[in-house]
Amino acid sequence: MMLHPKLINPESIAVIGGSDNTESIGGSVLKNLIDQEFKGELFVVNPKKDTVQDIICLHEVSALPDIDLAIIAIPAFDILEVVEQLVNNKETKAFIIFAAGFAELNEEGLKLQNKITQLITHAGASLLGPNNIGMINENYAGIFTKPIPRITKNGVDFISASGATAVFTIEAANQLGLSFSSLFTVGNSAQIGVEEVLQHMDESFIKGKSSTVKMLYIEGVQNPEKLLKHSISLKRKGCSILALKSGITEKGKSAASSHTGAMINSDIFITALFQKAGIIRCHSRHELVTCAALLQITDKKPRNFAIITHAGGPAVILTDTLSAKGICIPDLNDEHSDNIRQLLYPGASAKNPVDILATGNATQLEDVISYVENNIDDIDGMIVIFGSPGLGSVTEAFDVIHKKSSTSKKPIYAILPSVVNVRNEIQDFLAKGNCAFNDEYQFGTCLSKILNSGLASAVSIQSMNKGEAKIKALIDSFSDGFLNPSQVYELLTAASIKMAKQVLVKTESDLLTAARSFTYPVVQKVVGPLHKSDQQGVITSVLNITELTHNFRNLMKQKGVKAVLIQEMISGKEVFIGAKKEAGFPPLVLCGAGGIYIEALNDIRTGLVPIDRNEAKNMVDGLRINTILKGIRGEPGCHLEAFYQTIEKVSNLLIHTPQIVELDINPLMISANDIIAVDARIRIKK
Repeated sequence: MMLHPKLINPESIAVIGGSDNTESIGGSVLKNLIDQEFKGELFVVNPKKDTVQDIICLHEVSALPDIDLAIIAIPAFDILEVVEQLVNNKETKAFIIFAAGFAELNEEGLKLQNKITQLITHAGASLLGPNNIGMINENYAGIFTKPIPRITKNGVDFISASGATAVFTIEAANQLGLSFSSLFTVGNSAQIGVEEVLQHMDESFIKGKSSTVKMLYIEGVQNPEKLLKHSISLKRKGCSILALKSGITEKGKSAASSHTGAMINSDIFITALFQKAGIIRCHSRHELVTCAALLQITDKKPRNFAIITHAGGPAVILTDTLSAKGICIPDLNDEHSDNIRQLLYPGASAKNPVDILATGNATQLEDVISYVENNIDDIDGMIVIFGSPGLGSVTEAFDVIHKKSSTSKKPIYAILPSVVNVRNEIQDFLAKGNCAFNDEYQFGTCLSKILNSGLASAVSIQSMNKGEAKIKALIDSFSDGFLNPSQVYELLTAASIKMAKQVLVKTESDLLTAARSFTYPVVQKVVGPLHKSDQQGVITSVLNITELTHNFRNLMKQKGVKAVLIQEMISGKEVFIGAKKEAGFPPLVLCGAGGIYIEALNDIRTGLVPIDRNEAKNMVDGLRINTILKGIRGEPGCHLEAFYQTIEKVSNLLIHTPQIVELDINPLMISANDIIAVDARIRIKK
């Protein structure tokens, strides 16, 4: 549902429950509207007052004229009647409801919330809340909390599932100088959730006018496909999206019916969703606002930095942090070093980092910044670290940083760590519209997170061509549940995924017939038990018919064994591909190190379908075993292209066969020439 224009830019607002007590919700929101100079008509409803905060007060909702937006600051049990009057008699098209006591409380609260939501939706109106703190944009401040963030046209858009988290995030943002374009808190998301606000920002986006930085605080993804769609769309329009997701638990973990099921929890789906959407994931409020402040300074992505400092230690910490993340702090050549050294006092370091010493002054700082800007072509970004031991003024140095940040053709990032000694000077620096950071490690971590972030996926669904009809026929013929080995073999072969030659035998007569079709050595595996290796149900390197028969008799005696599978023995390194479906999400594909140690190694990478060859390659490149697969110590490299193609084939199979809810190919034996599946489990649900 699109947000009604009257929620975004109302011409009239009524505060239902407005008060003179600015420590109350109704009083505080009214004061914020007044202080932030709402330009439209402002009304107050309070049965006990004639004026509230110098505004004439109406005693009944029925006394109001037609109203665009109602901000409701009364208890939950009184709200339904008020909403009925507003939608039926006052043409109200936007509502903000602050009260708690709805779906988050109990079943009765949920019923009341549903009634209110249905009334508002039926009227074609928008509801933000309940159980939130409201919203703020350049048109009005419809929140009851403090502090009010600094609102600018180039600020960030912030959507938060939690009002309290929004307040704490704004406080953290103010310390950095981060400004906002809008804030939406969705509370219970009765009608409008994070995804709907993001949809609005996407569909109303105007290049050159709309904010290009979106911050999200998410407690639960209600509509993954909507989040994915509009995130990708915004990314293609030039936006950056940052998200902090809470609720990372093991509660969503599947029963271990396969290796894939044992390793997947709900957060893995969220991680894959963010990766697919090109969303930068943050893990704290401070990380969220630090990343946003970095993006507010510039949307460029410099890769080679000069660090200019008067304190060596923080510069070393920053250099280590950035270098470890692949961000370059290049050495300066002798000519540049000599030229910079002449600008500084004896003993200063003119390498990179450039250390002007604690005795360095504002003029020297400006000279170094100007030299790097104008003379060193392979530096495309500067980081200035300037603090104070509490002995002298930093005003001139901060003025230099401000002036150069405003005029330099290369982005300049300021780290001002003396948050106590020069607190007032830092506030003055921020008041001029600058952003400043106070911790070099967090700055470096967040900068590398942004610079190393990927683009949103643009993968299209691929056709399976000739195999698609056969696959559909096979699935139609199968029953729900785990497929038997023969069915798995048929299905994967139809999807052009190679499997080792195999024969299922239940009797010694079948065994003797099968033995004639194999070249030794072969492998024997029990059919029936969930994890064959756990009960010694796999025997490799079987060399002749005598061993084959002996093993068959022993294996058939094991508990739960229904048959024995005979396979050709494939050599190579063990990898795996798995897949899982979760409600609302596209299917998730995993790849990684395979074999019996798969859970212990936990060397996996994930992607949501559709996955093309490039995304498959990125998944494999991210594995710890990738170095081994490429070949080490004289070993030939493995056929990685076949690995990429098999991941893509699994993705296509899942797209065209939505009945597959769980898939586990482990191990896949990859060698220099091929990749062949030697074991697989597939569960379908029609």
